[in-house]
Parts: sequence; C-alpha cells; structure tokens
Amino acid sequence: MNALQLAIADGMTITKRNVLKIRRAPDLLGGVIILPIVFVLLFAYVFGSMMQLPGMSYQEYMIPGIFVQTIVTSAQITGYTLTLDLQKGIFDRFRTLPMAPSAVLTGQTSSDVLMNASSVIAMTLVGLAVGWRVHSEPYRAVLGFLLLLLFAYAFSWVTATVALALRKPEVFNNIATIVSMPLVFLSNAFVDSTRLPGPLRVVAEWNPVSTVVQATRELFGNTNAAMPTPGAWPLQHAVPATLLWSVLLLVVFVPLSIRLYKKAVSQ
Repeated sequence: MNALQLAIADGMTITKRNVLKIRRAPDLLGGVIILPIVFVLLFAYVFGSMMQLPGMSYQEYMIPGIFVQTIVTSAQITGYTLTLDLQKGIFDRFRTLPMAPSAVLTGQTSSDVLMNASSVIAMTLVGLAVGWRVHSEPYRAVLGFLLLLLFAYAFSWVTATVALALRKPEVFNNIATIVSMPLVFLSNAFVDSTRLPGPLRVVAEWNPVSTVVQATRELFGNTNAAMPTPGAWPLQHAVPATLLWSVLLLVVFVPLSIRLYKKAVSQ
C-alpha cells in the first residue's frame, strides 16, 4: 500500500479504538445525547412559550439552531480527549508504532462524527415529539443532515488545533467554553439576527454558526416568507457558504493540527 492508503488504514484503526472507548464509557455518549435533549425541551417549552415568530412556530425555528449548537459544543470532545491522551502519555506510545502521524487526529475526528450522528438522531426524534417538522423533499432533508455532519467534522479539526496548542484539559475546557458560548448565542440560532442592534447584527450575520443554521433551515423547509430577509451574503447563499466554511476550516486546520501534533509528540 502507498502512504495515503496506510494513513487511511491507520486512521480507521484509531477510529475503532475511540469507538470502543466510547462503548466502555457510556457516560461520554450519554452526555452528548442527553444535554441536547434537555436544550430541546427547555427552549421548546420555556422560551418557546414567549417567542412569537411570523408565520411559523418557534419549535420549527429553533430546532436547526439546537442541531448546530450541539455539533459546536460536541466538537469540544475532540480537543478534550486529545489533551487527556497527551497528558496520560498515550501519544508517546503511538509514537513508537509504525503509524501515520495524521492517524490519531483523523481517527479522533471521525469517531466524533459518529457521536454527533447519534446526537442528531436523538434530537430529531425529540424535535418531532415537540412539534418540529421537515417541510422539504426527502433528498433536501438528507442533504441538511449531511451538511451538519460535514461542518461538525470540520469544526472538530478547529478544536483539535486549539487543544494541541494549549495541551492542558482544564485550560482547553475554559477556553472552549468562553469561545463556543458567544459563537452560538451571538447568531441566528435562537433569535432573529435582523432584530439585533447594528454591530451585533453584523457579527451575527457573518458568524459561521448563523450560516449553518440558515442552511439547515432552508434544507429542512423551516423558513417562512413573512420572516425578515437577512442582508448578509452568507445568509442569502447559506448552503454554498456553509460548504465554503467547511472547506476553509479543513484546509487551514488539518495541516495546522497535524503540525502541532508532531511537535507535541517530539517533545
């Protein structure tokens, strides 16, 4: 096999290792699934009772936002797991094995996509129970879910890069929370970004989270002509803009995280 085939095979081996680790620690998967369900119920029955949107229910508006919130927060598992493995010396063991340096990172991010898929399935079922519906053609709905998982995979590489730069689980958790909270809530995930004051509206409309949320709303058919039309280009072309964001994140952070990994294991 050539170098690429060996790297793919090594990555699949690490993915299998991480999946087995999840099976032996079901609390990890439980947290990824239970917390989003709590958010669905909280926003549907607490905030939803006070939110009025023209032409649509708040449940249909906010479920795509919770999908994206979940993949952003779940991506932190990638970084946290990497910092733990680094702290426990597992990277040193990997270094002694004849494996591609990228395998640890591709295996970790790939296994996290599987966790995100489990979370999205759980949220879909709960969302349907609280009144969310898909109004588009089946193929568009499938594209919506695939787009979510693509962005989740790309964003996992961002958290992997940050984790390898910080290297300490506690520091990473603090930084990740500080960044992810405003990234999600300063967007159109739960409120109409056109109602925000000037500077905040600009930030929200160019926030990549807003772009992914808008793209999934369009693909799931959770939009309404009575809603104000966003003025920013990414929200007017949300699906291609989400693809561009995903590709950009992968192009920038995949080689950067591999470089930081090599640096971490060489010290």
